[in-house]
Amino acid sequence: MGTLSYKDFKLNKVFDFGYMNLSEQEIIDFALFIDPLDFHTNKEIAEKGIFGGLITSGPHLFFLFYKNHYVPLFKDTIIAGLEVNNWKFLKPVYANMKVFCKVTIASMKPNKEKNRVAVKWHFDFTNEKGEHFQMLDMTVLHKMKEEKKKIKK
Repeated sequence: MGTLSYKDFKLNKVFDFGYMNLSEQEIIDFALFIDPLDFHTNKEIAEKGIFGGLITSGPHLFFLFYKNHYVPLFKDTIIAGLEVNNWKFLKPVYANMKVFCKVTIASMKPNKEKNRVAVKWHFDFTNEKGEHFQMLDMTVLHKMKEEKKKIKK
């Protein structure tokens, strides 16, 4: 599937980004760069802590699904990110757990004069039973239609 355009945007439309699971090493590598807390980076310390094992950093899953699924689908329409709200970390994610991601168009505010639409995307991260690990809302400004390119003579 190539990139999508505004004509593919419909209120309440759901985009299924599939699932991923992270190895212990992927969890550690990301955390060393972004969130170097012991329960993300040190298996022995993590096993003795409140979570009973190594867990992924909160933003890790979002960043991966965003980079690998959201951006490839919508990159030709994105003007700018506007906000991230209501980011909730509900359950820890351990190595080798399947985490599913679905993204729903929660609202759209078009501005036809400026050829833009502010889209609120709702991200849900769940396990195989549909139980939530985390969720968030992200509002992004998109182009409503492709701008015509001027041809130089």
